[in-house]
Amino acid sequence: QTDLGPMCSARQLAVVLSYIDKGVQEGATLVAGGSARPSGLLTGFYIQPTIFANVDNSMTIAREEIFGPVLCIIPYQSEAEAIAIANDTDFGLSAAVWAGSQQEAVHIGRSIRAGQVFINGGEFSYQAPFGGYKQSGNGREWGEEGLSEFIECKALMI
Repeated sequence: QTDLGPMCSARQLAVVLSYIDKGVQEGATLVAGGSARPSGLLTGFYIQPTIFANVDNSMTIAREEIFGPVLCIIPYQSEAEAIAIANDTDFGLSAAVWAGSQQEAVHIGRSIRAGQVFINGGEFSYQAPFGGYKQSGNGREWGEEGLSEFIECKALMI
């Protein structure tokens, strides 16, 4: 069983497949998935969940927003290095942190420049603001913060 649906269009499927090919070309190790159609799914814009190992942060698959089921495993030696790797990108829509305690994960999550950070398996919520940092967009949708997009503030100076 899975919760992973198809890509939204043939174009997005082609984009994600091109990133998978680029990952292989740049020397990442394909651990699971790949560009072959998932077995049993003969129609639709389905793609296999794909995992790459031996990825470094200079590779395209680590630097760009793929918007498909592609995961890059990047090794690190310290918490500070992991945070530096996570922040070394032009994008910052979403991140996830897994740590030994919620307190430790929250500390790391606060250090990552992303609009939302999932802590130790936290789930998506429409009550929370949604939006990114850097080139992942400005503004927020959903939650109370999303309403501010429709409000004009005025200051009266007397």
